[in-house]
Formats: sequence, structure tokens, C-alpha cells
Amino acid sequence: MRRIRAAAVGAVTLSFALTLAACGGGSSGSEGSNEQPKTLTYWASNQGANLEVDKKVLQPELDKFEKETGIKVKLEVVPWADLLNRILTATTSGQGPDVLNIGNTWSASLQSSGALLPWDAKNFEAIGGKDRFVESALGSTGVQGQDPAAVPLYSMAYALYYNKKMFADAGIEKPPATWEELAETGRKLSKDGKWGLGAEGSNLSNNIHQVFVLGKQHGADFFTPDGKADFTSDGAVAAVKQYVDLMATDKIVAPGNAEYAQNQSLSDFAKDKTAMVLWQTASATFKAQGMNDDEWGVAPAPVQSGEPGSGKATNSMVAGINMAVFKNTKNIDGAKKFVKFMTSDEEQVALNKAYGSIPPVKAAQQDPAFNGPALSVLRETLATSASALPQVPEESQFETVVGTAVKELFADAAAGRAVTTESVRAKLEKAQQQMPKK
Repeated sequence: MRRIRAAAVGAVTLSFALTLAACGGGSSGSEGSNEQPKTLTYWASNQGANLEVDKKVLQPELDKFEKETGIKVKLEVVPWADLLNRILTATTSGQGPDVLNIGNTWSASLQSSGALLPWDAKNFEAIGGKDRFVESALGSTGVQGQDPAAVPLYSMAYALYYNKKMFADAGIEKPPATWEELAETGRKLSKDGKWGLGAEGSNLSNNIHQVFVLGKQHGADFFTPDGKADFTSDGAVAAVKQYVDLMATDKIVAPGNAEYAQNQSLSDFAKDKTAMVLWQTASATFKAQGMNDDEWGVAPAPVQSGEPGSGKATNSMVAGINMAVFKNTKNIDGAKKFVKFMTSDEEQVALNKAYGSIPPVKAAQQDPAFNGPALSVLRETLATSASALPQVPEESQFETVVGTAVKELFADAAAGRAVTTESVRAKLEKAQQQMPKK
């Protein structure tokens, strides 16, 4: 992801698009053809600081693939704000790329469209085997019990990044480990036009990531075990309120952050305006913003008490990017070769090193490039205290309607309107009513 994705489609539009696709729009043919064996089109997601960074990272690798196979890959880097809508249009029209990147949280929703190639045992064998991949990454590739809709490409996790200079100036010796400590630390840092914590209040996906984790810590999943929306449980309400209260009550997030949706909080962090951010694999972005590695530190994201772990000690969602193939590709053999190339040990090291992410391929993860202090925290989080977002077909609608509810609550907080348990519950009730009825 360009660290955090921006959900860019309404629940009604998404539901309609997926219904059309499931009725046959982009799912014709069992596994494509080989009518055009010399070319592939590839939609890459925006992983770097900007689109040009991605082109500089990816094009040499695509040239290498062409030299090895004779297959030319036509690259388009698609901004996160546009990617889901572009994919949905492709699933309904049947006019999409051969290979594409998807946010791993979209896997189950796009799987339900029927437009993507299922990665059964035969297809996994064609790229070296399913057992090459880390189990946590495979957990965000589609609905449990079904063949995955995509293959893990980049793995990420949330952590707490802190500005060492701002901590030192405030006499703070170590990063907070619990939410109570974070609020206390943030209050010490929020003065003289500077703020303790950055947020992206208008970024729907970031909102979902944060409240999902807090939901786990409060014993809520936002969906029942049989996949029904459950947005108004006491735990879900408490999670959303705790997150928005960082601005509304604790006052450690600047009111202007209610309008942030395009990584502005990282810019504030790099400019010594904000002391902490909760982010996914932010090192490459900090470097692009002009920060040296020794100017920031990284620690596990907070928990309610104790140490990160499973269940109520979850402190990250399983973040990452998956690689998918459209079933109606006219170069199915070439598409599989390309996925094999991009998930090879060598490419996994090169690409994840360039983006500051973690390889979901076990052998590549052992490379020394991923043993530094920052990535060690993320690897430990993925291995021990991260949970996958609900792998249900309605997950993308969930991101939109609940993410919007959180956005509206941040707007209330920024405007000085009270954010109460009752107002949070009302917003979540409205969001739940917008979900498809099961």
C-alpha cells in the first residue's frame, strides 16, 4: 500500500458492482487463454512516496522478466484512491489487466466477484508451492475454506513510530506501550503548536485498521462468526469511541487531522510537528520526506495493558498487498510466470527492501536486510500479535460505511461537538443499516 489505502467507493456502488461481476461480467472462462503470449498488462499499487518512485523500482525488474521470458509487461501504477474503483469496473466489463495488485483486505470481496483466478494446489505448484509463504499472509487471501483469490506480495504491520528529537526535547525517555501511556505521553508533547499523535481522520481504510485493532482489544470483531455485520456491540462502540477520543477527549491529535487522508500526518512527523504516528512500514516514506534513520524510532503499537499477543492483546491488523490474476487473461501461462517471478526469493528481497516492507515468502524473510530494529518489530508483530481483517465478501463495504462513520465522528470532534457513547452508537447503527442484508 502507499502505506495506507484510501477507500474510494460507496457501499451501494460496491455491492452492485460485485453482484454484476458474480453474474458473469468478468468471470468468463475457467482459466483464461494464451492468445497473446508475448505481452502482459500489470496494474501495480502505489507503494512508494509517489508514482514515479514505483516506476523506478519496478521497471528494472520488469525488464529483467522480459529478458528471461520474452514477455513484455506493460506497467501502470494506480493510486490507491483509484485502484478499487478501477478493479470493480474491470470485473464488470471484463476489460482489465492480466495481473494486478490488490489490498489484502479486499481479497474476499473480490473473490466473490468470480473474476479472479483461484489459486488452487495446481496453480500454487506452478509458482513454487503454497508452503513457501508465511501463514499469517496467507490468512488474508480470501475466505477460509476456499482456494485463495490472490498470492501475498508485500507484508506489513502497524507499529508506533516516534520522533526522537521531539521526545528528547520533552524529556521523554521511552515510547508508550499502552493506550493510557500513549495519552499521557501525548499530552506532554501537545503544546506550542505541536501535537503528540498524528491521525488520518478522512482516510476510511486507516480508520478501519485502527478501530478493528481496538475492537479486538475490546473483544469485538465487527462481524458475527457466520459473517453478519455486528457494528453496534458494546466492544465495537468502545473501540470507535476510544480512537476518536484521542482527538475529542485526550486532545493529543490536532483538529486539522480530521481532514487528513493522503499521508499528511507523515509529513507533519518528518517536520517535527507531530511526535508519534501509528503506521505501516513507514521507513521508506520517512526517507523520502528527508528524515535520516536515526531521527525516528519504532515500537510495538499500544495495547490496553500488558504486552502484545493474540486475542485482546492484538495490536495490528495483518496488512499487505496481494497479487491477483484476472481469469479472462489472454496470457494465462505468462501471468503465472510473472507471479512466480515477483514472488521468487530474489525478487522478494529486492522489492520489499526497496519499499521497507516484509517479504511474505519465508526464505526471503531470512535475508539480513529484514533484521534491522524497525523491521524486527514488524516481523514480531506479524508473527505474534496481528489479526487478519474479517475475510467476508462484505469487507470492502465495511471499510466504507464504518470508515465513513469514524470520519464523521472526527469531524464532530474537530468542530468541538461532543463525541458520546450514544453518538458513536448512532453512527454505527446507521452504518450497519447500509450493509447488504444476509
